[in-house]
Amino acid sequence: MSAAKSFDDFKLNPQLRRAVEDLGYTEPTEIQVRAIPPLLSGQEVIGIAQTGTGKTAAFLLPILMKVRYAQGTEPRALILAPTKELVVQLADHATALARHTDLRITALYGGVGPKTQIATLDEGVDVVVSTPGRFMELYLKGALKTKKIAFLVIDEADRMMDMGFMPQLRKILEVIPVKRQNALFSATFPPKVEQLSAEFLEFPLKVEVTPQATPARQVQQTVYKVPNLKTKINLLEHLLADSAFTRVMIFTRTRQNADNVFKFIERKKLGPVRVIHANKSQNARINAVNQFRDGALRVLVSTDVTARGIDIAKVSHVINFDVPILYEDYVHRIGRTGRAFSEGEAITFVSPAEEYHLDKIQKLIRETIPVSEIPPGVEITETPFAERQAMAREIDDQRRQEDPTFRGAFHERKGKGKVKGKRR
Repeated sequence: MSAAKSFDDFKLNPQLRRAVEDLGYTEPTEIQVRAIPPLLSGQEVIGIAQTGTGKTAAFLLPILMKVRYAQGTEPRALILAPTKELVVQLADHATALARHTDLRITALYGGVGPKTQIATLDEGVDVVVSTPGRFMELYLKGALKTKKIAFLVIDEADRMMDMGFMPQLRKILEVIPVKRQNALFSATFPPKVEQLSAEFLEFPLKVEVTPQATPARQVQQTVYKVPNLKTKINLLEHLLADSAFTRVMIFTRTRQNADNVFKFIERKKLGPVRVIHANKSQNARINAVNQFRDGALRVLVSTDVTARGIDIAKVSHVINFDVPILYEDYVHRIGRTGRAFSEGEAITFVSPAEEYHLDKIQKLIRETIPVSEIPPGVEITETPFAERQAMAREIDDQRRQEDPTFRGAFHERKGKGKVKGKRR
């Protein structure tokens, strides 16, 4: 079969084709061209694709095509995802694609009481999108029937492994029918994901649309080397004063930094702005993401809880206020912009103690990120003594990781001090 040039080439049913047109999809992305035909033909697929490549529709369209219409009360397709935010997004996307059908799609996740979700299951459902934990909880309560499940998709498999879901996934694989079609989608394919795929996929077709852990081609990347935290704040204020920064995601390494950046932006009236991290309730996080998606917010500040899986169109800029120390998260963070053929810009602030991590990221993505000069007008402050000491310790630790025999600058200084004392 020759490569599809339009959605017509997939021979979708009229209801799905209308939904595709309603959503404004004009031409399929590479992952859709390569994954949809084999999935439609019954092939098991491993899809390795960075965020923003259209991979969600690459598995949703075949599932909806095969399930076709409402039937019975028990689910026939199961999609597993690692977080509530991603489950809600996937269910919303599936609902949009199924808008001209009578298919019943439901999202199952923790953090809320199960009563409403159980009532929805009792009324009948065709496609379930769920976190692993809530799926097993409802199954063990007898509220979730699994005998009719004929299609299984595990999405964001690498994050599933990072979050320790392997034992729960194994339990789920034990309680759903052996005879089913499977697919696994992931931004990267580390050994743990390879092991997972070997456990439940039979003779899968591996579709990899870009080299692993590479940023989207349409994202322009920039690094600013800054001496300290206060200069990062000054640079952030300068950038946000530019009206070209229309819809901005700012990522920090810690909840404390996320809260401080949020308070600063709010105080300087550079928003509207919201902040999301693990200490925020799931409802607060989803509401903030929805406000950002709808254009009610200019800025969304976050830890890596939303670095991947959240699909928001027209994010003009991603700012890495801190460099991530899980290096693959860099790709997922900057993948929030430059989505679905759009262009975007990713800016990373790098302190002296973070240059080690930047080097590792550049090796991972196999490219050197251009360094820009700090713009005139941005105050470059002197680094406070305590921050200077903390960075020196961190740099020592990094050097020790590379060379276990390295004794450290602090150790050397202490030694020199002792010698001087003896001379006196």
